[in-house]
Amino acid sequence: MASRPVFVAKGDPAHLVSELSFDFLWNPGFAPVQKKKNVVALHEAAARRGLTPLLEVSTKSEQKIGQHLSAFNLKIKTELGEISVESAYQGSKVFENGGPYHDIYKVDSWTAKKDQRLKESGAIIEFNYFGQRWPIVPKTAFYDWLYLSALEPHQEYLKRLFKFEGFTDIEFNPERSINCQARTCALLVSLLKINALSDALRSQSDFIAMISTDSFNQPHSTDLKQKVLL
Repeated sequence: MASRPVFVAKGDPAHLVSELSFDFLWNPGFAPVQKKKNVVALHEAAARRGLTPLLEVSTKSEQKIGQHLSAFNLKIKTELGEISVESAYQGSKVFENGGPYHDIYKVDSWTAKKDQRLKESGAIIEFNYFGQRWPIVPKTAFYDWLYLSALEPHQEYLKRLFKFEGFTDIEFNPERSINCQARTCALLVSLLKINALSDALRSQSDFIAMISTDSFNQPHSTDLKQKVLL
């Protein structure tokens, strides 16, 4: 058995995202077909408790919009041109013993994620994105900002997401990681519902003020020191 979260957009300024966990029978293996089986099993477990339809937000999604919203595929405009959100995130990490490794901006998402320097440079102490520094607390702030900044120009298109009751990412293991593209997608929908996305992205301070409560309240991320490396 395994337990994985479903993230629900609440559309409430005081409670933007709700996280609900569901148990299901895990299909072991790294093959895409196994991961897709796990997506189905998780969604069926949620449906039995009345939470449906759901959107898998990852490269394993059966729906094109879910694949496009993967941080591995999603692009953000920068002074270097368009780069993936994943590469932007990994290349902005500043560690105790090195970084930021801005050359990672120029590689694909898979290469960025596996860069050995990210594992050998100690704990993360902050982020540096084209000279803009971001703290590691609130926990998800920088990742959320990157993701939402990439999507902000497409608000009308993204309202298609309103039909989904929740969002999942089968690759996300809540025992090992903090940031989750499915949670950030739910955050996006929540901000769209209250017409607050543009206001939140107006400045770094406005963004942190808007999302800090939800970021601090993530049930899976209480041990920040241990998990912030991932």
